Amino acid sequence: MKYSKITGTGSYLPEKILTNADLEKIVDTTSEWIVSRTGIEERRIAGDNEFTCDLAEAAARNAISAANINAKDIDLIIVATTTPDRIFPSTACLLQERLGIHGCAAFDVQAVCTGFVYGMGIAEKFIRTGSAKRALIVGAETLSRIIDWRDRSTCVLFGDGAGAVILEASDSEGIISSHLHADGKYKELLTVPVGVSSGHEKLKQTEAYIQMQGNEVFRVAVNTLGRIVDETLAANNMKKSDITWLVPHQANIRIINATAKKLGISTDHVVVTVNKHGNTSAASIPLAFDEAVRDGRIKRGDTVMMEAFGGGFTWGSVLLKY
Repeated sequence: MKYSKITGTGSYLPEKILTNADLEKIVDTTSEWIVSRTGIEERRIAGDNEFTCDLAEAAARNAISAANINAKDIDLIIVATTTPDRIFPSTACLLQERLGIHGCAAFDVQAVCTGFVYGMGIAEKFIRTGSAKRALIVGAETLSRIIDWRDRSTCVLFGDGAGAVILEASDSEGIISSHLHADGKYKELLTVPVGVSSGHEKLKQTEAYIQMQGNEVFRVAVNTLGRIVDETLAANNMKKSDITWLVPHQANIRIINATAKKLGISTDHVVVTVNKHGNTSAASIPLAFDEAVRDGRIKRGDTVMMEAFGGGFTWGSVLLKY
């Protein structure tokens, strides 16, 4: 039986930092309110000439270097993003060209904040069936491009960034299981309500922005993430105490704390970056994971649960041995 093991991690953040104090000058809010409700203190914003593929490339190159491989050895590329550079080609194809890779499968996954978890679940299936040996999975976002900076309920939440992992076929345990879900009946609670086929005429106006019913999203997220924790543990006949690290989607510190409480895990073993990154959607888990690997918190042999919840609604988890 072939396992899928993470052999390298990488991340990239734009240089520009937007603090809560900066936002106080833009909209009617206060840093105290933002921190108390979300835990966010600052977020990164892509430069005018910096795009999703640029962020993805930098993160990917860092992961490739960490894995000590040649980019041409990669035979699957998945980019999780809700802010692609183009309608087509996919950001994965653009990244493939940047890295000098030719011929392997390359595609985007759109599951918003759960995108990286979806990407990991898909890549693991490719490797398990022998369809790929070495995959690059990237979560990359420039959410600042779809933010209404007059809407204080959303503009304080989101940031830009990218994270990546190399996933390789291995004889030793890596990904233990993945669990992916969605339910479109909640589509109006967290959405950008225009697109190319439907509502394309509104793209020229001011409606192509994230819209969120925050209280409802919070309620459903907490309940749903609690269930995905139970599902993941039950599927593997594991106890809460078997989890070494929780690497959650970085949306809101209150949601993160509620999930940690459900898991019965100390906050010392929860990777939190939302305070300095904000919500970077599909990039948030690989960004947080890379930071914890590089600073030595997450070590080889640790059991890690990644879990996320996003627009759709989508939700899911990946349980792995690092």
